[in-house]
Amino acid sequence: MGVSTETFFRPPEIARERVNLPAPLFNRCLLALNHAATRHAFVPIRSMQYQAVIDDSEIIFVDNQGYAVSEGQGGRLIVLAWDVALRTARDSLIEPVPIEIVYYNSDGHEIHRRLMGEFPKALDRYEARQKEDRGESVTASVLPFRPG
Repeated sequence: MGVSTETFFRPPEIARERVNLPAPLFNRCLLALNHAATRHAFVPIRSMQYQAVIDDSEIIFVDNQGYAVSEGQGGRLIVLAWDVALRTARDSLIEPVPIEIVYYNSDGHEIHRRLMGEFPKALDRYEARQKEDRGESVTASVLPFRPG
């Protein structure tokens, strides 16, 4: 079993806002990450043609249709990220988790609204697949985007 690397580019930030992520959703992200074979969990959100990439400090959302090249390196652009670095030790697993939503796309608020409905369903499918599949390991590399 080999390890492949996916490349993602971080475009210039458009906006940022602090919100609370529901505890059940955050807890599921942590479980997905804890069960991943690498430092990243890759969750396809097929209904949006997006992919979520979960690591210990953020959850990025990438448009699978968009491909870019920067400084000779090809990869997908991040459209939105949930920066979970604000989280602190919680007294309870049912407490909401403070995060910052980082928008890299002018449609970011609409994308986030849709993700709140579609991402939990994608996690359902991911969890079911993880129980039966132990495929190739994938890791992520996030780079700044410099249009060429």
